[in-house]
Amino acid sequence: MRLTKALFSLLLFVAVFVFYQFKLSDLPPPGKFFNPQYGFWQNAENNNRYADELMQLDGLTASVNVLYDERMVPHLFAQNDHDLYFMQGYVTASMRLWQMEMQTHAAAGRLSEIVGEKALPRDREARRIGLAYGAEKALEMAMKNDTSRMMLEAYANGVNAYIQSLNSKELPLEYKLLDYKPESWSPLKTALLLKYMGNMLTGYDQDFEMNNVLKLYGEDVINQLFPDYPDTLLDPVIPKGTPYTKNFSTDLKGEKLNKDLEIISAQQLLKPEPGNGSNNWAVAAEKTADGRPLLCNDPHLSLNLPSIWFEIQLHAPGLNVYGASLPGAPGVIIGFNDSIAWGVTNGAIDVRDWYRLEIKDNKQQQYLYDGAWRDFDYRVEEIRIRGGMTYYDTVRFTHFGPVVYDAAFRSGKEKMNLALRWTLHDPSNESITFYKLNRSNNFNAYIDALRHYDCPGQNFVFASYNNDIAIRQQGKFPVKQEGQGKILMQADDPSQHWQGYIPFNDIPFVHNPAQNFVSSANQHPTDRSYPYYYNGVFEYYRNRRINQQLGEMNGIKLEDMMRLQNDNFNLYASETLPYMLPYLDPSVFDKAQTEAFNTIKAWVYFNDPELTAPAYYDAWWEAFESLLWDEFEPTPERSMKKPSLFHTMRYLQSNPEGVFTDRANTPEQERMADIIKLSFLSAVSTIETWKKENNKSLTWANFKNTSIQHLSMQRAFSVEGVENGGGYSIVNATSSRKGPSWRMIVSPGKPVIAYGIYPGGQSGNPGSRYYANSIDDWAKGKYYSLIMLESDDQTSGILFKQQAKP
Repeated sequence: MRLTKALFSLLLFVAVFVFYQFKLSDLPPPGKFFNPQYGFWQNAENNNRYADELMQLDGLTASVNVLYDERMVPHLFAQNDHDLYFMQGYVTASMRLWQMEMQTHAAAGRLSEIVGEKALPRDREARRIGLAYGAEKALEMAMKNDTSRMMLEAYANGVNAYIQSLNSKELPLEYKLLDYKPESWSPLKTALLLKYMGNMLTGYDQDFEMNNVLKLYGEDVINQLFPDYPDTLLDPVIPKGTPYTKNFSTDLKGEKLNKDLEIISAQQLLKPEPGNGSNNWAVAAEKTADGRPLLCNDPHLSLNLPSIWFEIQLHAPGLNVYGASLPGAPGVIIGFNDSIAWGVTNGAIDVRDWYRLEIKDNKQQQYLYDGAWRDFDYRVEEIRIRGGMTYYDTVRFTHFGPVVYDAAFRSGKEKMNLALRWTLHDPSNESITFYKLNRSNNFNAYIDALRHYDCPGQNFVFASYNNDIAIRQQGKFPVKQEGQGKILMQADDPSQHWQGYIPFNDIPFVHNPAQNFVSSANQHPTDRSYPYYYNGVFEYYRNRRINQQLGEMNGIKLEDMMRLQNDNFNLYASETLPYMLPYLDPSVFDKAQTEAFNTIKAWVYFNDPELTAPAYYDAWWEAFESLLWDEFEPTPERSMKKPSLFHTMRYLQSNPEGVFTDRANTPEQERMADIIKLSFLSAVSTIETWKKENNKSLTWANFKNTSIQHLSMQRAFSVEGVENGGGYSIVNATSSRKGPSWRMIVSPGKPVIAYGIYPGGQSGNPGSRYYANSIDDWAKGKYYSLIMLESDDQTSGILFKQQAKP
């Protein structure tokens, strides 16, 4: 059915192009796509396609058995590490090859080679921010280590073995649709994939926006509406009262930065969409019903098809691990073995800072640093464009990073030269972290594995069968003076540059705390007693709800953790509505407004899918923020940032008649009552318009319209209108395009008990029954048992078995 929809979608696409007299040469050759012998028909999978198979693969040193279970999860049994990672590459490519290639082409700035000139701006951006540059630095370091070199090369050889086995009819559907063929895999592509993820999780700096807020409104507004720490309700990752150490000394005085500010009008880079986050927690045996610890993790990322994760088991001498892998990288990223379990959430600390350069004369070949002129280094980026001329872009590099903005790229009317300092550019070798984590069997081994992890900063939660629990925010975090990196800085001043990195032993962590649980949900890692300055984009609601629930629980069962991961309680609605409703006078409302008011008033703050109140509240809050913070709306002339959800709530509660309550562009003097009334009426109007335009009942699920989109954005390959609850800043953080990309609950022990699910399927082929088969269960909050096999002799629950021999 999905392939039939794709056919009609393509026919419509062709018809539109012909109607508007576009060149047919811009389209893939339709003959190849429709060819009955080689075209898209060949990608429709027969339910009886799978059978036991013997494969002869050059590159293996011994036989490898692969058992596929009923959900098409591969369980790999190898006799050595090399063959294990070779086969992981082969199996992953057999199900996710196009996804792997598209994501690494995006990171490398090479999409123009596939889709033509329309991708050129994105390719230039990827290259100017240095994703490929950072990947090359990381690869250079990884290849110096025997273990990581073995992993990357074996994995690449396995991917290539699969590519070489393909004939034209077996090419994944997307290659046929776009009319190109896969290229060979290499260790560099794995490095690019990790930088792709690093950008997704650290590319949310706000230097330009905060620079403009400070210039327009001053330091008092920054302190009131954009403070580094909240005035109340701080519930950090590391419990308050945890002692910290400081082993890095600096002579920084904390001077005020950048007294001579200018409004920055440079056209902003594309940033990750809001909503990337995660939850994780672990509870000690003292709080569980069966006396075994429990670990839970659900990373919140874009909801895509194919899924960002690929479920797999890896078994070799000294290793038996199960979990979520990244298609394109060896090892398991989030998972468990027979001794421990671990998971990650985004650390949210800002590790990406911008500097304005002073450049010498019209030659533009030197920049000022510490009173002396320094020469730029140059990197010529060659961008091949399908059907067009090759584009060359020369990127200048300072000693600390690339010049992203200049006269040739998005520099704004001032023609600024802005350079980027980013930990993603530093050499690192995260592959060793996951190699060691996959084999860890105790707390000390977990800590040792994390010594190799630099970027992106993550909260690594841990639990072991012998009842250790821990959480550590791990990454490479710069040592800064207070306020540094919050706004644009001056490149010529050495005091405004990073002074080094927080030592490993000083990075926040806690082990077996007295509260018998640890958790993180992208909130502040510490309270104010932490001796190092940091800033970032932190969460204030999911973490408090999780900690409140865990603090009250005892005799915890697996089912309790499932309910908590799917919890739909809207904490920020519960804290804001009591302040908003009293401003309204329902006696003057019409029928629609009265219905909305009564619905919201009766609401008990759960964003369950079948309810209407969450839709009304969501529309109201969006209108309220827009009216209240009109002074912070971005324009083509300036980048701006509105206060966060939390600080908007604090303003409503403690300063409702502050200066920003009055709308800037109206002659009237508005008060909070006016803003709340106007936003409520606007919300009701929005809902009534939605009712007229949609042939659906007004429910939160329908209004939110969660969609899981194919990476090509083809609707025929996507799933829309997923029936689920939750929302932004809710534990079940499912919005329209973001959500729990992998839910996992593990009880480490003998045997391991584990459950998990993600919104998609193992196969990347839209014609496969394993393409989107778990979405409905995921939306309903269901889980699958994650079975870590002990041997390759097991037959129960196994769909078919393959054997690969050299």
